[in-house]
Amino acid sequence: MRILGIRDAVVPLRSPIRNASIDFTEMTVSVVAIITDQHRSGTPLIGFGFNSIGRYAQRCILRERLIPRLRQAAPDEILNADATNFDPFNAWRIMMKNEKPGGHGERPSALGALDMAFWDLVAKVEGKPLFEIINERFSPKAPLSSVPVYAAGGYYYSGAPLARLKDEIRSYLEQGFIDVKIKIGGASLAEDIERIEAVLEVIDDTGTLAVDANGRFQRDTARLYLHHLSRYGLRWYEEPSDPLDFALYADLSATTSVPLATGENLFSLPDVLNLLRYARLEPERDFLQMDPTLSYGLIEYLRILERLHEHGWSRSRCIPHGGHPFLLHVAAGLGLGGVEIYPSAFEPFGGIWNGAIIGAGRASPPDAPGIGFELKPRLMDVFRSFLIDS
Repeated sequence: MRILGIRDAVVPLRSPIRNASIDFTEMTVSVVAIITDQHRSGTPLIGFGFNSIGRYAQRCILRERLIPRLRQAAPDEILNADATNFDPFNAWRIMMKNEKPGGHGERPSALGALDMAFWDLVAKVEGKPLFEIINERFSPKAPLSSVPVYAAGGYYYSGAPLARLKDEIRSYLEQGFIDVKIKIGGASLAEDIERIEAVLEVIDDTGTLAVDANGRFQRDTARLYLHHLSRYGLRWYEEPSDPLDFALYADLSATTSVPLATGENLFSLPDVLNLLRYARLEPERDFLQMDPTLSYGLIEYLRILERLHEHGWSRSRCIPHGGHPFLLHVAAGLGLGGVEIYPSAFEPFGGIWNGAIIGAGRASPPDAPGIGFELKPRLMDVFRSFLIDS
């Protein structure tokens, strides 16, 4: 059992949308494939992965450091103890060899793409869906048969009328979502309030609305928005300010009953520990959104969950950012509080898989070996075009 090749490529995302901080017309994604000498039913076993949506591709880190280390390792260094499968923990240690602590930057996302591919591969070798592997190895409880999901959208489209936003939200409700999230901070306060009220009119009392400022605001604006948002019964107010401004989060936390959400732009366990120490978030009120694929992969995320438990946080308050299929397996296997889904944005990387049924705001991971990328034909076309046939 050995790896025959590791390939990466940069894929343009080209989504004509924006949030409060960036637009996505020039956004790129790193895709990776780990090709092995193993076959199932005549089909080569290949693990696929990509860095999480919303961060640029990391070609240099992948090609100059992480992939060469894996290629230079002896074949048995990447296998488990009895050489019956690949071992993501061993691969993680090999990739992080000679890397200094701190200064995380883009490195966690580059490693996260390869980590995703290794877990896809491990589950395919065992012929099981990934959530079962995760649950067997890392959870004392049975896996979730379905996971709470919310529809992330409500971006700013150039010249889009309010009617378009309402139509978008209606489409999510028709797909089976109950809870939705929209962007704020990319327009005036008055316009954002109008957008919020329009969405609340659409969802009525059937679900909840969360809002996301994408770290846009300074202290005074963050507090001004909080004052106005407090009357709407929102599910949460996400990333009002820079994700590392823990003092501001502590200030907001002490002055509101509106749930706060943050964590998607914390890329390591030390960053999360500083959030817990200094931001003064409330474990019974607030939500944590660390994304394993942005933060050194599932292995680092497991370490984060251990420390969250020590600080009084339940897994039910963990709802990862990302909106892609890998996270549905992570949430089901570990018993998390839910995941983000992009029903219409960032295809073919967003969403879950073709034919997925969302009912009462919940979805189940596919019962297919690995992550189930093969059930997303357009994404598989990307993988084949950029990684296999090129």
